[in-house]
Parts: sequence; C-alpha cells; structure tokens
Amino acid sequence: MQTLLADFIRDTPDGREAEEILRKCVHCGFCTATCPTYQLLGDELDGPRGRIYLIKQVLEGVEPTEKTRLHLDRCLTCRACETTCPSGVHYSRLLDIGRHVVEARVPRQGSDALTRRALRTLLPRSGLFGVAMKAGQSVRGLLPKTLQAKVPEARPAGAWPAPRHARRVIALAGCVQPAMAPSINAAAARVLDVLGISMVEAAGAGCCGAVRFHLNDHEGGRDDARRNIDAWWPDIEAGRVEAIVMTASGCGVQVKDYDHMLQHDPAYAEKARRVVELTRDIGEVVAAQAVALEAAFAARALARETLAWHSPCTLQHGQRIRGTVEALLAVAGYDLTPVRDAHLCCGSAGTYSVLQPELSGQLRTNKLDCLLEGGADTIASANIGCITHLQSGTQTPVRHWIELIDARLNGLPR
Repeated sequence: MQTLLADFIRDTPDGREAEEILRKCVHCGFCTATCPTYQLLGDELDGPRGRIYLIKQVLEGVEPTEKTRLHLDRCLTCRACETTCPSGVHYSRLLDIGRHVVEARVPRQGSDALTRRALRTLLPRSGLFGVAMKAGQSVRGLLPKTLQAKVPEARPAGAWPAPRHARRVIALAGCVQPAMAPSINAAAARVLDVLGISMVEAAGAGCCGAVRFHLNDHEGGRDDARRNIDAWWPDIEAGRVEAIVMTASGCGVQVKDYDHMLQHDPAYAEKARRVVELTRDIGEVVAAQAVALEAAFAARALARETLAWHSPCTLQHGQRIRGTVEALLAVAGYDLTPVRDAHLCCGSAGTYSVLQPELSGQLRTNKLDCLLEGGADTIASANIGCITHLQSGTQTPVRHWIELIDARLNGLPR
C-alpha cells in the first residue's frame, strides 16, 4: 500500500510501525477466507482487509466515526489472518495502533465506557477478582443464566508438589485463572514433577497485561509487564530458573511480546528481551521431555479414550504452536477426533464474549458443533478463557489438556 500518514502520527514510533505494516499489504484478500467475523457478517469492513483500509484512512487524517470504531471493535484479534497472509502483514499490531487512535478521537460513552472501565479494573486484579468469583460460585445456582456462564463451578486444585528437583521453572499464575481454575497450574506442577522439574509461582507476578492493553490502556498493560519482570528478575538474574512457563496460551502470546511492548523503555527493554527468550508454553516444556513422558505412560495400562482438541487462536495463530499438544495427548492414550474449521475462533477472545455477546455466541455454537460431531466425550483446550466460554455452551466436559495428562499420569479423577 502507498501511504501518506498525517502529521499527528507520521514521525512517532506508532506511525513508523504502522507505515511499515501497511506497506506490506498487497490487497490480496486471502485473509478474508479465514476471518471469523467476515464469515459471519459478509461485510468487507468486518474483515482484515477492510479494517486495514479503515485504519489507513484514519492515520492519513480522515476523521473516524462510531461506525469506524464498531468495525474495529468487532475484530476478535484471533490472528488467523496473520497465519494466512502471504506477505507477513502483522495485522494485530496495526489494529492496536488503530484502535488506540480511534478511541482517542471517538470517546466511548454510557454503558460501553463503564463496562470497559470495569473490565480493566476488575479482571487484572487477581485478589479482587478472586473474591468476586468465590461470591458468585457460592450463589451460582441463583444467578441468571448469562451470569452463570461466566462463573464456572469450583474445582479443587489438588496437591502442589514441593520443589525438590535441581531443574526449576516459574509459572505465571495470571489474573483470572487462579480463581476460575486453580487446578490447571497445580496439574502442570504435578506433571512436571514426574518429569523431574519443579514448578513454582513468583510472588508479585499477576496479570500478563493483555486485558488492559487490548482495552486500549496500553500504558496499564506495560505496567503489568514491568511488574511481572520485576517479580521474575531475581531468579532470572541468579540463574535459578530455566524457563518461565505459561499454562494459558492467551498469557503466553502476550508475554512473548514483552520485548515489543517495552522496546522504547530503557530500563526494561533488555530485561524484556531476556524474559521473552525464557518464556515457554507448557506444551513446549512437556514436549521437550517427551521421552520421559512416554516412559512414564509405558508403565501404565490405560484404555484409550476419544477426545476433541480445540487449539486456541493464541496458541495456533499467536504463538504458532501446532501439533505439539496433539502429540502429547496421543502419548497419554487419547484418540483425537477430526475437527472441522479448526482454525476458526471459538468467540472467547479475552473480553470479547462480554463486549460482543451475540457474535461470540454464534462463534461458540459453530465451534461446539465442529468439536462434538466426531463423538468425543471430552473437549481439551489450552486457555482458560476458551475453556470457560466453551463450557458455558455444552454439558460435555471441557478441560485444560494438562489436567487430562495429569489425571492419567497420576491416577487422579478428571
């Protein structure tokens, strides 16, 4: 694309990055074929190519409107377009820039503004969110169905093994996962313990920053990143940990972007690069111990089970990790059913299910149809948001894949 950015953005870091991204786009339209919202709505402006044009116009000086903002709001930031694009257009980063500019020029009003402010305030604060979640779970049966869908039933975490191995990793607890599914990190700790690795959580680390950053509080998201780096740095600097482990793929894709988020911060840029070098999805960590895992399962006589695998967008498109978890589940005795349209988003997408409930609900229905048509009695995924969202639409159990590995490896109930 030829660009002529307006004075307000041209010589800024965001302007230079946006121009570089825009100039890579060749208008081919391949991205529309894999865009979930374009598939539902059939509107060019609700697909990546159309949104790129809208952002380009705004950055060139055209005044945005509420309609402009709506088309950008409808994007899931699933990044399916990025894995489809033959030109390597980094659409998600352009979208962050475009949304930030548009929202500054077309401020939100009323309930929309209040809802987003509440999400930015509540979700990243794990203590506050935990209190609210426990209160909701205590009266879950009395809640309206729309609220019940956001409040999963409480599940015990189970025992967390004491650190006893020379090999040690740090896990990010995150913001909502400790309250919604404490069993996930505990299960990961038990699996890694069997494989000779101790997993701990660092005091002071919390939200990865994705919630604030993608709700246009970019500086708040960067503050979350700085806080996590500060919590991890003593162990990193002393060489006490070999990896920083993400059990939520949504957090993983955000933390792996810390070097970009903090590239202009002289106090944190180098630390952020080191953190990104060390960050691994839990699937990458377990896969590196595949021989030990196979040996552990070889000693157990386990019947094979049928399972449907839902790969979150943040795993397959954001981190571009494909096939890794599927291979580990096969080692654990699971036969995976074919899943049609596996590249399409389930509709969770962070806060999207709250802010765009109708589109999110349609995408969930479509995804569940695809996941269950193979007759699986369990669905596995890799992100707390996807797990909660899918579970709210089906009676079929939806679990994090590491919980299923843990159950089979350690003889625990699912």
